Amino acid sequence: MISAAALADELPRSEQIKALHAAGFNQEASECEIEETGNYTPVTIERVEDFNGDSRPDALITEGSSSCYGQAGTGFYLVSQQPDGDWKLMLKESGLAEFLASQGTDGWPDVEVSGPGFCFPVMRYDGQRYRAHHRVGERCAD
Repeated sequence: MISAAALADELPRSEQIKALHAAGFNQEASECEIEETGNYTPVTIERVEDFNGDSRPDALITEGSSSCYGQAGTGFYLVSQQPDGDWKLMLKESGLAEFLASQGTDGWPDVEVSGPGFCFPVMRYDGQRYRAHHRVGERCAD
């Protein structure tokens, strides 16, 4: 099995920087890192793959900080390389991303956003942006 770091390394450094910029990070430091007084997990490109089947790379970027992401303690950013080579932020949430087999528009997978609690939103891409689609978990009201 290839490690997440190895996959991120397959993306040229210039593209990694563009992906991080699309997520709102600069090369110096994250605002969370500057504000954090306790535990902090640095910004990391966790996964690089073609999530929507368009033959261009997409990246899942994560960062950990209770100051910035509340009880979840972590946040994620899904970015996608566009046809012109620029990168676009597709989804930004507090919590952990779980990519599901179900899909929205343009082949984008539904994303369950998990964290503390018992009921989690599932986000679906509608052709313009990811929006809350439904909730899953053992204590979700119907």
